[in-house]
Amino acid sequence: MATSFTSIADQIKLDLISKTHALENANKRKEISRTFILPTEEMYAYGALATLGDDVYNEPSTAALEAHIAKITGKEAGLFIASGTASNQIALRTHLKQPPYSILCDHRAHIHKYEAGGAAFHSGAAVIPVIPSNKHHLTLQDVKDNLITSDDIHFARTEIVALENTLNGTIIPQEEVVAISEYVHSQGMIMHLDGARIWHVAAETNTSLKELCDPFDSVSLCLSKGLGAPIGSCLVGTKKFIAQARRFRKLFGGGMRQTGMLAACAAFALSNNFPKLPAVHALAKKLEAGLEEIGAAILSRAETCMIFYDPSPLGVTYDEIADRASELPEPLFLGGSRLVVHIQTSEAAVEDFLSVVRQLAEEKRAAGWVRPANHVNGEVKDVYIRRVPKAAK
Repeated sequence: MATSFTSIADQIKLDLISKTHALENANKRKEISRTFILPTEEMYAYGALATLGDDVYNEPSTAALEAHIAKITGKEAGLFIASGTASNQIALRTHLKQPPYSILCDHRAHIHKYEAGGAAFHSGAAVIPVIPSNKHHLTLQDVKDNLITSDDIHFARTEIVALENTLNGTIIPQEEVVAISEYVHSQGMIMHLDGARIWHVAAETNTSLKELCDPFDSVSLCLSKGLGAPIGSCLVGTKKFIAQARRFRKLFGGGMRQTGMLAACAAFALSNNFPKLPAVHALAKKLEAGLEEIGAAILSRAETCMIFYDPSPLGVTYDEIADRASELPEPLFLGGSRLVVHIQTSEAAVEDFLSVVRQLAEEKRAAGWVRPANHVNGEVKDVYIRRVPKAAK
């Protein structure tokens, strides 16, 4: 049966902007300021001024962003990619040629635990997940002890050592990174950095991005997360490497069209949000100090923006804290042992969180809770896994 064009157009039509969207966005920004697990109006306004090219061919704003990040990291070229996972996986696939081969990384690394087995699926690579002997970061000796250099046909020779900085908010000492890099390169192997939060390292240690990235053949830098851009990561390396990575981005379905607005939001984040990171770290340290004062155990310290903590020495559970925090007049949104402070986290959110933990601890003591002897000195266990919130199970 024939249908009029107007009728078809009416069926296809969609208006996503509600009459109350401004209020809804304001409420969402307030919610974001009270969660520990991001874009602003000013960022969107700047983004709207970007060019309207096609990034599969050439998009001027995106090309400018790629060139700038390549420059500040000391690399020849850059490639804007939708996510950190895609950036890491495209980097690995570009480096790796013909299996069998293996990738060595920390056993907590994102490329190993949180990228859906991408190294195996996309690149046919085995992963060697190493537990740091110092329980903090991989050392040169850890790498030497686990690197596969043998020509024995039973083993998949290591081709890439992938480090992550920060990892769970902790910083790898740069001298260790350099030592690992020199050894890995002496073996004819490749160094890749998952630098999703490398901006935090630069801010905390006053080290240039170039110095932090020099030891690596390729680096993935996230533009969302700590910097608060709406989307995107940038992969940097040699011109030849990036040219091939661009092919794999297209092959994986990652070629995007009008990315100018996203690139401009990222540029706004570099100029306006990076300078806020020292204050983020200070707030994270204040949160850590408050938890210690109450008596919670700190599993991983606030070297940058993350704290892992254990409330069990107080007789309190993560669920009790989350439930009580959700009942506040202005609720807090919590997800377990990991607390992440970001550029929109408010001082009030930190104070309210500490008040919740303090109140629950006092209630437990009043009910007869006695701190276990093995928790007296605050040492409980090392944190190597993330607790999954109830809603995500």
